[in-house]
Amino acid sequence: MTPEERLAALDRDGFVVLPGFYDVKRYVAPVQEGVQKIVQLVARKYGIDAPAATPEQAMKEGYRAIIAADRAYGGEIYDAVKQIPAFLALVGSTRNAELFTQLRPGAMAGVAAGGYGIRIDNPGESKFRAWWHQEFPAQLRSIDGLIFWSPLLAVTEEMGPVGICAGSHKEGVVPVFDDDAGLNRTGAYALRMEDEAALVARYPRVAPLTQPGDLIVMDFLVLHESGHNVSAWPRWTMQLRYFNFNDPLGIRIGWKGSFAAGEKFGDILPELVARKGA
Repeated sequence: MTPEERLAALDRDGFVVLPGFYDVKRYVAPVQEGVQKIVQLVARKYGIDAPAATPEQAMKEGYRAIIAADRAYGGEIYDAVKQIPAFLALVGSTRNAELFTQLRPGAMAGVAAGGYGIRIDNPGESKFRAWWHQEFPAQLRSIDGLIFWSPLLAVTEEMGPVGICAGSHKEGVVPVFDDDAGLNRTGAYALRMEDEAALVARYPRVAPLTQPGDLIVMDFLVLHESGHNVSAWPRWTMQLRYFNFNDPLGIRIGWKGSFAAGEKFGDILPELVARKGA
């Protein structure tokens, strides 16, 4: 796609898919190899027989063997992998910043602190699956922001690709309220949108299948959800969030963050709290 075509797609649909945006050898493989080494370290630490001869085997069979021994060990890996230098280099790469300013002409790119990480979505787990939501209430920083979403493993239909309501960013900001649905959810995982079912039903839904190196860019206001993983393997994906320093609302709130920054969106922008959550 030309820069003009990318911009038109993002404006129209609230997202754009860029196949092969990242050179796998340069940007993705070093992250995968870092994950492999951490899986090997955790397996050795706890004396677990976890196959990890390749990065893919480590993310699939090795990680599965580790959480079968103790689910808490998976949390240890989850916290560790976001600190891999190659991942942080990708987060702050000029390639991403340049793409942001291409898609947001006149913007000054900022990286949302606490807004980047590597998700590990295990088969059949629902506590940490993201419901339909907009990114802005959970992240803040500026209303003009973009999510960069890229897989570390090929995402199949069974793994549950990210679901997107095409064109839904045109709704503007949707108020939200807290609802843990009996799953002991907290923070951003407990946010529900007002009139969610009716809102989602108004838009066509898409779920792009992606390979390592591919990039999905989503507007902070487009409705999206985590897919249901019904495969045998975890779904490993990277999320980076960029915001516009020049955005008037961002300037007004001092580019404050939400949950990841230890703040509650309702304390900063009370107009985002839905009637049910008031």
